[in-house]
Amino acid sequence: MFTLEELEAAARLVHRAFPPTPQIAWPLIAARVGRETWVKHENHTPTGAFKVRGGLVFMERLARERPHVKGVVSATRGNHGQSLAYAGQRHGVPVTILVPRGNSAEKNAAMRAFGARLIEHGEDFDAARIEAARLAEAEGLEFAPSFARDLVMGVATYALEFLRAAPPLDALYVPIGLGSGIGGCILARDLLGLPTEIIGVQSVGAPSYALSFAAGHVVTTPKAETRADGMATRMPDAAALEIIRRGAARIVTVTDEEVAAAIRAYWQDTHNLAEGAGAAPLAALMQERATLRGTRAGVVLCGGNIDLDLFRDWVLGAA
Repeated sequence: MFTLEELEAAARLVHRAFPPTPQIAWPLIAARVGRETWVKHENHTPTGAFKVRGGLVFMERLARERPHVKGVVSATRGNHGQSLAYAGQRHGVPVTILVPRGNSAEKNAAMRAFGARLIEHGEDFDAARIEAARLAEAEGLEFAPSFARDLVMGVATYALEFLRAAPPLDALYVPIGLGSGIGGCILARDLLGLPTEIIGVQSVGAPSYALSFAAGHVVTTPKAETRADGMATRMPDAAALEIIRRGAARIVTVTDEEVAAAIRAYWQDTHNLAEGAGAAPLAALMQERATLRGTRAGVVLCGGNIDLDLFRDWVLGAA
């Protein structure tokens, strides 16, 4: 999708907005999983999640090539929408975001705070995405998908930082929502010529990519039932799946109970707050710890945007 030179240029663009996020080998996490583990802290970006990198790259190109664009519209459960709103505000581009009804109140508030027009529609992300595409045509707006070259190249900058700054990693665990994060990790790994295994992580209740990976083609599911909303996808992106099938070692599925335990582990061991998708890689590593001792692992804490009420009910209530 892009060259190493293009990825390095994207990293410079991102770093004009904020510095590289830290990667830390926390000793208590290592003790918990039985091996050296490096955490990439994408919860330390201006929006609290990795997606902002893709938004910055996408919006910079759009504003440069189409300076009179009427606006951008997209769908999200939160972090993608925050990234577009943040980047749109920096470039003076109006942003409309569709979210499903009952979406995170705190993520909705954050998107509005970054200047987005927020519209609630449908019962899940995929219904909101269909409506966003319809609205783009009806209002003459630029539709921003959740998986596209600029977005993948933008989020791949965190993998570039991570793989260059950390010691050589034997395995890197990455959550899968619509696929930009794991796609970016696979492509950055390949451009750097590293042997690191990339392992995708999905929810047991939203396993569309795991099913598709096993089947060798896109498999949709009728529901996406998980409290880790960043992984609640029913309809995989075909281009994302192709990258994952070529470059991922496997996909691990985790339960909501395992994710809640990983969120608690992050808080106890590092005093960092993780959202569900952000803790899923650690949940998968904890699940596989018995078979992977003695190797060096990386996990992406891709975001920390979890509602207080959800944290109390799900994470603390499940303790």
